[in-house]
Amino acid sequence: MIKGMTSADESDEDEDEDNSSDESDSEGIKRFSDIATMKLPSSKDDAAVRARLSKLEARRKAQPAAQKIDRAVLYVGHLPKHFTETPLRSYLSQFGTITRLRLSRNKKTGASKHYAFVEFADEEVARIVQETMDNYLIMGQLLRVKPLSRDQIHPKMWVGANRTFRKIPAGRRAREQHDGAKSVEGKQRAETKLLERQERKRAALKEAGIDY
Repeated sequence: MIKGMTSADESDEDEDEDNSSDESDSEGIKRFSDIATMKLPSSKDDAAVRARLSKLEARRKAQPAAQKIDRAVLYVGHLPKHFTETPLRSYLSQFGTITRLRLSRNKKTGASKHYAFVEFADEEVARIVQETMDNYLIMGQLLRVKPLSRDQIHPKMWVGANRTFRKIPAGRRAREQHDGAKSVEGKQRAETKLLERQERKRAALKEAGIDY
């Protein structure tokens, strides 16, 4: 059976990458540990999808072993907040073999940007996934699944693919940002802000009748 998320999780709202909480990916993955059967949209129901996959599998077994099977890449957008690498791979692997997967993340915070690139070992499987999952409602989000042509695939697209991501705690990020070396422009901005604060403080004291 093609499985999905429990209905109890479908009410969760997605959040913008910069406002994401520091809940670890392991906690997010735990939310999907109780994967229940999820009925696909009426025009793309589970039985029909399974039948297409079974028919494709039989056809692949009948063809010569030396015959090349092309891979295909899909763009998967509007992903829910906690639908990160592990749960996304687990979910889509029900259709067929995934060779590469990369979830786009914010470089500073590590938070999900809510879209990913997924490469399937079989382009026919990728086509079934695209037709099944595009505009599919999951956890209150309408997924966007689109095929990418070869000329749309950037050479650096797969940098960091198939890696387990460990989110950097907000406290550590703040310390590194505060303690890190500042550029000339950064130092100038800091000095300007300091002078502005001092000027506001002097003005407030003067208004209060205090000679500073």
